[in-house]
Amino acid sequence: MAEAQRPKIGVGVVIHDGAGNIVMGERAGSHGAGTMQCPGGHLEYGESFAECAKREALEETGLEVGNVKFLIATNDVFGEGKHYVTIFVTCNIVGEEKVPKALEPEKCARWEWIPWSQMWFWAKEQAEAEAGGGKAGKEMFLPLVNLYREYPDMERCLS
Repeated sequence: MAEAQRPKIGVGVVIHDGAGNIVMGERAGSHGAGTMQCPGGHLEYGESFAECAKREALEETGLEVGNVKFLIATNDVFGEGKHYVTIFVTCNIVGEEKVPKALEPEKCARWEWIPWSQMWFWAKEQAEAEAGGGKAGKEMFLPLVNLYREYPDMERCLS
């Protein structure tokens, strides 16, 4: 197997406020452009999941996060010939800044607080639409759709 074909590790950072809301934004300029996502990125050599989550959250949103906990992993094979294992972690804001900022606008134009239940509805809607050969109204990043597909009982995990 060529090195380019080996799966990569992505870390999806579910920043929550303790009241059922998470930080989400629309992807731009990369695979999955135009879909809704959580902050996150590639796991670097020697980095823990928590270190990656803290680094990516700060780089992308300006939010300092802590209390990072492993949530679940998904196996994501994208139509663009990319294969990722996505490690989802949860965390909350520990810094003074509470409003996410788009610090990498070429990757995400804005961040906003979305209810987890709304994200779950969108992921479910997309999974069901794709199963029937259709398309959903709100497009989600593949790892979030796979989160729903693989672990449908997690709907209330942040409630």
